Amino acid sequence: MDFNKIKKNPFVLQSLKTMFLRIIGVVTLFGFSLFLTHNYDPRIIGQFDFIRMILLVLSSICVLGTDQSILYFTGILKSTNETEKLKAIYKKIVTLIFILCLLVLIVFFIIGQNSIAIFFNDKSTYLLMAKAIITLFFYSITLFNTETIRALDKIYIAELFRNTFKYVSVIIGAVVLFYYHQETYLVDTFLIGFVVLAIITTIIIFRLFKKQKNDSILPNDTNPFTYSFIAHKSYPMAISNLAIFLMMTFDVVFLKKFKGDETVAYYAVAMKLVSVLFMINNSVYISVSLKIAQLYTDKNRAELLRALKHSARIIFLFTLPVVLFVCLFSENILYFFGENYIQGKQALLILMTGQLLASFFGVSAIYLNMTGRQSIFQIVLIFAVLVNLILNIILIPIYSITGAAIAFVSSLLFWNIVTAIIIYKKDKLLVVFH
Repeated sequence: MDFNKIKKNPFVLQSLKTMFLRIIGVVTLFGFSLFLTHNYDPRIIGQFDFIRMILLVLSSICVLGTDQSILYFTGILKSTNETEKLKAIYKKIVTLIFILCLLVLIVFFIIGQNSIAIFFNDKSTYLLMAKAIITLFFYSITLFNTETIRALDKIYIAELFRNTFKYVSVIIGAVVLFYYHQETYLVDTFLIGFVVLAIITTIIIFRLFKKQKNDSILPNDTNPFTYSFIAHKSYPMAISNLAIFLMMTFDVVFLKKFKGDETVAYYAVAMKLVSVLFMINNSVYISVSLKIAQLYTDKNRAELLRALKHSARIIFLFTLPVVLFVCLFSENILYFFGENYIQGKQALLILMTGQLLASFFGVSAIYLNMTGRQSIFQIVLIFAVLVNLILNIILIPIYSITGAAIAFVSSLLFWNIVTAIIIYKKDKLLVVFH
């Protein structure tokens, strides 16, 4: 496809622009990681990555899938020319998020300082987590607001907040802290940044609402989007994300518990390198998901099989050179982050090999989601989380970050293999690379 054809195809052009913005986000994250690893104590970086993962998991509970359902609700309202009702739905979702964040805070204080100190063998962890959970509402609102901006047709602004702007405050803060030798406040700077982002994104959203015609308050007796309806439609969308975030967090939690903050920092760098492959997979998922849903609904088996085969080949062919490059130059790449980070070499090799093996299974996960079998995939993910949890508890005390990498790869392959088998048994379709 030449450039003129791309310009005439708004879907392809938008996908390319979105991919470009996501690449900017990845480059920003890696640049920031390099700055931290060269100038900050690994213990402080470990605390930062620990809090980042804790917030990811807790926010997936508090946001409750509304960051995805808001797009679904917007689609419904657009089809009925009632987009002015989105403001009332937005306010209800914000209220739900606030209540859930408050419940998390109450549970945290009930658990208490002693229990957390005993679990992590570290008294300072309680204060660290307390700051994060107090800020949880602002973090969650930032995530939800970003997708609301997308729902209001400001896709590129949403992508900038999602991939780049969320790092700006902590990057500036980290540079200032380093200059004044106050590096211990890195986590505080990170958290304060989301308070600012929550305020900015909320202002943007209400300005966009003002531009809508016939802004409606929606009396409760005529509003079908009740709190229970919103929660019922949203929470299934949260389960998959929560399961994946848990698998990415258990290793960090148990590494902190058994091996300390420095080890978390070494492992986090390896995971950031693997995140390049996550981006490749997600790019293919985004481009093929709608096509899978359409072909499955139309019962066009031949084209569906061709799409699955083509997607699996793209994922594998893009994954292979990245894996080979990183594995061949793993020590040099890790040394680039700092001499101590070479300790993560074996874990990096395991993670990269695992991603290469997982790439053989193509778009098996997105296939289940796009063909009405979300509940099946959720059950598979729940078992994968249990596998991940058990392996982390067993392997990390013995093998440290290598054990964490083995646990992550094992659960990753588990859910890919099981979903591929389910798809073949139910639809007689081969989703693996062939």
